[in-house]
Amino acid sequence: MTRTWKLFGAGLVTALVASGCGGSSGSSDGVTLQMVESLTNPARTQVLEGLIDDFEAANPGVQVKLVSPPTNSADQKIQQMLQSGKGVDVLEVRDTTVGPFTANGWLEDLSDDLAPWPGWNDLTQQAVDYAKTPDGTWYLPYGFYGLSLFYRTDLVEKAGFDGPPATWDELLDQAAKIQDPGAGTYGYAFRGGTNGNGNVVAAIEAYVADRLDPANAFKLADGSTIFAAPEAQQAVDTYFELFEKAAPPSSVAWGYPEMVEGFANGSTAFLLQDPEVIATVSGSSAITTDQWSTAPLLTGPTGKAAQPVATAGWGLAAKSEHKAEAVKLVEFLSSGEASTTFTKENSLVPILKTAAQDPYYTEGPWASYVTMTENPQTYLSVVQPRTVDWWTEWTQKADGEVQRVLTGDMTTAELLASWDAYWTQKWAGQ
Repeated sequence: MTRTWKLFGAGLVTALVASGCGGSSGSSDGVTLQMVESLTNPARTQVLEGLIDDFEAANPGVQVKLVSPPTNSADQKIQQMLQSGKGVDVLEVRDTTVGPFTANGWLEDLSDDLAPWPGWNDLTQQAVDYAKTPDGTWYLPYGFYGLSLFYRTDLVEKAGFDGPPATWDELLDQAAKIQDPGAGTYGYAFRGGTNGNGNVVAAIEAYVADRLDPANAFKLADGSTIFAAPEAQQAVDTYFELFEKAAPPSSVAWGYPEMVEGFANGSTAFLLQDPEVIATVSGSSAITTDQWSTAPLLTGPTGKAAQPVATAGWGLAAKSEHKAEAVKLVEFLSSGEASTTFTKENSLVPILKTAAQDPYYTEGPWASYVTMTENPQTYLSVVQPRTVDWWTEWTQKADGEVQRVLTGDMTTAELLASWDAYWTQKWAGQ
């Protein structure tokens, strides 16, 4: 059976490192691997523990200890363990952490180890492309995140609309008409708190979609930033108008939990979020299946949207002393029933081709993702520069300035000028 280690402070990390627990230690029966997750939550950890039990049953003599730090400090804990060179064999690698992890030499390039793996043939092309980068294979994606519009079918119908909005302008129109503060009903679950900048950028990317650089969706094809484009001003004005005309005043500070709760309890009609929310809303007792659904990502004036793909997966610590067994674990988690179970339980866009024939993904709230996949000329798959060393600095700066706009301390024009100057300077210094 697996053992899950909960890390709540640097002291325990130090203790693990000092004792050599993990990759450099062995069990009485053979090899002990230590695996660390980053996006921890209790239900997710339980799923991982079950999959690890299956792996152990199929690989006698190999034991896996799962370390589950609190999400808000997980990346820091993982970094401390990687810096020590001990205590980590398999770890969760995100598109926002792979840059600094590889720059510091903490990850193993899996290109040679995975070359003979037959599982490559079962992966979608998107999964293969994200795994096999020009610089190496640093992790195998376990799934993908992508935005869609969650909408309350009951509130949309009550307001007299035949269906959900397809464009940002239509969203503003429907949300404003649904808005009824006296009845406790609001149009849009606005994200004014942590990571609120992401939805602002999504709107801008939709408005400049025709000129976007898909390999770096913060740039136009001519090399300038998207924030300097004339269309960006229209995009941010429309987006912030959602707060003024169609959002709860308290959403000035809303993050992920408040947004999802506002949607599920019926106080807001629309929510822009990743597919993981499907599982959360499906499990809520406050809402029934006929009261909600999802729609494709909102398009801009040219009839297109840019889908910023985000991902994470399983990688191998460069200092692991049990690399052969660790590679087996990564392969196991990325194959067959194990991969399917993980993506379904965590509401992720799957990495396996077989999902295209699975009714789970082609019906109900997942149907909007199928629509976007089948219409790549309308819903452009793009990559944001999440792997740059300054991504965390950027999100903190951007979130702070979104707050300043919401509180009237900054204009939307000043925000765009600030974001344009920031990225122009950063790229010039590369």
